[in-house]
Amino acid sequence: MSRPLPLPTPAPALLAAPPTATVPATVRALALAAVTTLSGLALAIALPAPAAAQENPAAAQAAYADMSGEALYRAACAACHGADGTGASAADVGFDIALPDFSECAFASREPDADWVAVGHEGGPTRGFDPMMPAFGDALTEAEIRRIVQYIRGFCGDADWPRGELNLPRALVTEKAYPEDEAVYTVGVSVDDPQAVSHEFVYERRFGSRNQVEVVVPFGFQERAVLAGDGTEISRDWVGGIEDIVIGLKRDVFHSFERRSIVSVAGEIKLPTGDEDDGFGTGTTVFESFLAYGQIFRNDVFLQAQGLVELPFDQDAADNEGALRLVLGRTFREGRWGRAWSPMLEVLAGRELEGGGSTDWDLVPQVQVTLNTRQHVMANAGVRIPLTDSDTRSTQLLVYVLWDWFDGGFFDGW
Repeated sequence: MSRPLPLPTPAPALLAAPPTATVPATVRALALAAVTTLSGLALAIALPAPAAAQENPAAAQAAYADMSGEALYRAACAACHGADGTGASAADVGFDIALPDFSECAFASREPDADWVAVGHEGGPTRGFDPMMPAFGDALTEAEIRRIVQYIRGFCGDADWPRGELNLPRALVTEKAYPEDEAVYTVGVSVDDPQAVSHEFVYERRFGSRNQVEVVVPFGFQERAVLAGDGTEISRDWVGGIEDIVIGLKRDVFHSFERRSIVSVAGEIKLPTGDEDDGFGTGTTVFESFLAYGQIFRNDVFLQAQGLVELPFDQDAADNEGALRLVLGRTFREGRWGRAWSPMLEVLAGRELEGGGSTDWDLVPQVQVTLNTRQHVMANAGVRIPLTDSDTRSTQLLVYVLWDWFDGGFFDGW
C-alpha cells in the first residue's frame, strides 16, 4: 500500500502489536488490518491536502519525515486508537472487535521495538500474522515507524515493566534474569558409559510487572549394572522415574533499558519426589537461591551470569553446593527481519561448599534458533563438555524446545 500524498499513513507498527493472552492472534491481526484500511480512508476523506504539497510530493515527504512521533500518531492513528492509546469505541470505529490497548503495560512492554517495526515495515506475514495486515515499507520510512513506536511506549507510563529488549536468549543451563511466560522442554543424552537420558519440563508464568513463578519437573532414564553375589556384572538394565520437582519464585530487582541491563533474584524449593535408591533424587528438601544478571552490548552481543547456592535441609543426605555460570553470545538475523540465530558459549563451575572439594568445570557451546515466523517458538542445541574429572563425568548432548506462550499458541505463526 502506498501513502496517499500528502497525508500521513496510519502507523502500522502500532496496529500490529503482538496478541494478548485474551485475544486470539488471528482475530487481532484481522482487526488491525481493518483499522489500517478504515483509518486510511477516513484520513483521505477528512483531511484536505495542501496545494503546495500536491504540486511538490518530495517536499511533502520531507515534511512528514520531520514530524514527531506524537504528531504522526495524532494525525494518523488517534481517530481509531484514541488520543490516550486505549482504543476508540465500537460505535466510533464501526465494528465490534476490540482494539488493542497501548496503555496496557503487560501487553505493550514485552516485545522489542524490532518486532513492532518489522511488522509495520513488512506486513503481518513477516511475524506470522494475517496477510490482511499490509506492509507499509513504501508508505512510511523505518525512522517514522520507530518514532511512532517510541511515542506509543509512553502510554504505559509505568517504569516497573522491563522492556522486551532485555529478554535475552535462553541458554541451555543458565537461567536468565527476565521474568517470562515460557514452557521449555529439554532432553539430555549422555554419550559415555553408563548411558543416561534426562528430561526436564519447565513452566514459567509471569505475574505483576517484575515477578515470575516457575515449576520444574525433571525425569529420566539411566542404565545400571546388575551384579552377581560376588560383585561381578552379569547384565545391564534401565530404570526410570521422576526426579526432585522444583518450585521457584523470581523477581526482577533492577532493570534499565538505557543501560541495557537487568538483575533478578530467586528462591526455589527442590522437593524430595525422586527415588533416591535409583539415583533420581537427594532424599531431602533443598533450598536454592540465585542471582541472575543480563547485559546487552553493541552489535547484539550479550552477557548473562548466574550465581547460586543449594542448601539441603538434611545435611547428612546432601552437601551444600555453589555454582557460577556465565554465558556470552550474539544474535544474528537472516536478512533484515528474518530468522534469529544466537550462538552462545556457557562456562559452568560448581563445587561443594565444605570439605575442600575440587571445582567442576564445564563448557557448553550451543546455538539457539527461532523456528517459526512469529519467533515465539525456538530450539537450542549444544554439548556439555566436562573439563575436569572427564573420566567420571559424562559428556552430554542437550536440546530444548521453547514456547513463549504469551505470544500465541504453539501452532500459531508458522
